[in-house]
Amino acid sequence: MEVLVIASDSAAGAALLSVLARWGRHEVEPVTIAASRWKSERQAKKAVRRAGPACVVDLRFTHLLAAGEPLQDLDCARSHWLAKACERSGADYLLLSSAAVFSGTLPHPYREQETPDAQDPPGSLLAAVEAQVLAACSRAAVLRTGPVFASDGPGFLDDVLRALLAGEPRVLDDSDSFCPVPAADLGRVLAGMLDQVDAGAEPRGVFHYASPDRTTLYGFAEAVIAAASQFVAVADDAIARSPVEEGDSGRNWSLDCRELRDTFAIKQLPWRAVIGDAVRAYLSKQQGD
Repeated sequence: MEVLVIASDSAAGAALLSVLARWGRHEVEPVTIAASRWKSERQAKKAVRRAGPACVVDLRFTHLLAAGEPLQDLDCARSHWLAKACERSGADYLLLSSAAVFSGTLPHPYREQETPDAQDPPGSLLAAVEAQVLAACSRAAVLRTGPVFASDGPGFLDDVLRALLAGEPRVLDDSDSFCPVPAADLGRVLAGMLDQVDAGAEPRGVFHYASPDRTTLYGFAEAVIAAASQFVAVADDAIARSPVEEGDSGRNWSLDCRELRDTFAIKQLPWRAVIGDAVRAYLSKQQGD
């Protein structure tokens, strides 16, 4: 199957390309983040028409969120353009979105059927993008995920280790919870979905994938620093918990992933099982540089 991968040089894109190359079952046309900054619908339509894919995989938003870049109207419009181009060509469209579409006010993991209720960007903008995509393309699917981390590129892992290596103490929230996702694991999930699409599955609508174990910014940093302490010196004050206001129980952005499991038989994997490898790879790269 021919697959057009948008943001192929993002952490999720690099992981997906690695899995697909290893499996050797699909022909991939990569489009980098820079090359996907189309200024008009005509340019996006041309990119899809030229590649002639059976499926377009749009990975831009998780990269923008990890980099802390504010979402622009043009970023959102590009997904709408791609969805319309896929509808015209008969291609499937898979949009990678985020748990940020939710407000975080519910105590339980969010189900796919629950209505996105984020009031502020970037979540409110992402929710609007999802609705546009699903309305514009009858062959569209949305995969929401948690914060993506990898040994390369921006994100929580880079933030924590960069501060650690610079000797800069960090004060981090320990109340808001989420489920981080290793980029390599996300690549496995996306590749598994593509395999089943190629086999005739017709996934439509919204799916969730995230690690099964919740954490906080402080909890994630604690795991990262514990792994890093095997390779570098760690100061006692490397991280600290930020003060919590009385009565603040924190928000929750965990995801219920049963639809993905039931539709694709894809199981969740714990992020803590690979954090040591990610930290080691990050530090090796820094030492090499």
